Amino acid sequence: MFLITPIYRTLQNLVVFSWDFILATVNLVTPQRKIGHVTPAGHPGAGGKWPEYIPPKEGDSRCSCPALNAMANHGILPRDGKNIKFNEFGALIRTTYNFAPTFCFFVPNFAANMLNRSYSKDTFDLSDLDLHNGIEHDASLTREDVAFVPDQSKPHIPYVKELLALASGKDKDGNVILTPKDLSEYSAKRRADSRANNPQFTLDFFHKVFGSSNSSTLLTIFGGRVTDLESILVDERIPEGWESRVRKRLGLTFAAFNTTVLKVEFGINEKKYAAEAKQTASSAEAAQSSSSAA
Repeated sequence: MFLITPIYRTLQNLVVFSWDFILATVNLVTPQRKIGHVTPAGHPGAGGKWPEYIPPKEGDSRCSCPALNAMANHGILPRDGKNIKFNEFGALIRTTYNFAPTFCFFVPNFAANMLNRSYSKDTFDLSDLDLHNGIEHDASLTREDVAFVPDQSKPHIPYVKELLALASGKDKDGNVILTPKDLSEYSAKRRADSRANNPQFTLDFFHKVFGSSNSSTLLTIFGGRVTDLESILVDERIPEGWESRVRKRLGLTFAAFNTTVLKVEFGINEKKYAAEAKQTASSAEAAQSSSSAA
């Protein structure tokens, strides 16, 4: 089993990414979905009409991903965020956000493997996804590190507001938008701050790229539009009338998505903020020591 499982997963990934390349190629030669028709008819959000938004109540399960929490808050996923089937999860992500089928298989399958569960038979709660250094990681753009805040279900609003305040672009309709450079800058700052302040800080190469992948959905699926992102990141609510900004017929493939991910990741210069972060951390430590002595 120890030998068969890694071989099987490698072959499975090879099939998924080969399939993804085919989908990306088809997307290049087929018409895009019309504006107002990205969400398929008969599914939640069709025509911009999303199910009622209800904030989570005590005992509901949520995670560090605003997009998934929003799906539960609108009842697209179970409103309590519990007992979600891995093998039904991807289809709901696809119709809500227009990710490609490859993405919508790979991510739930990865989560099932991470939790040592069966993709075809088992279920999960949203909070299960916050296994530290599984999918959840330090230096998030919307959450404090788990060493400081073990419950990753709620956004840290000062981070969200600081991020959105960096938006420096405008789209063709005149909307203020985040750019890849904006995300690289804030990611660099968050990594430097987290490294300086969190004695348990960890962020390997995989989670650096995973972090840039998470942030890149803000640019792709949400088009970087600040007005939409305020709703998604602060209230974890899908704006009325919203639809995915990805209009590709077969959805957002890894092949297309990774061009944005790499642009964000390779634009990150943590050293730019390292000295300032260390100085701020030292000042905070000195102030705390002084307060304790008094």
